[in-house]
Amino acid sequence: MRLPDRKETEVRALLESVPPVPVPTDLAARALARGLRLAHRRRAVALLLWAFFAAAVAFAVWAAVTEPWMGEPAQTTPPLGW
Repeated sequence: MRLPDRKETEVRALLESVPPVPVPTDLAARALARGLRLAHRRRAVALLLWAFFAAAVAFAVWAAVTEPWMGEPAQTTPPLGW
């Protein structure tokens, strides 16, 4: 048999001296509701970020294909001789 540990004895005395704190009866329901809200919010943010990423990729592909920064070609040719 082992001797009682001093720390264990102090913890047991502390736990036995303090009256238990009453837990609200709706604590589980509130925790579930908060967890669902957080999950929905995270899912919405992730969906929004994926949509933004898809729009950025679509814009990059469109810009690479159409090259909107290039001006329209001139209708007349420059003179050949200076």
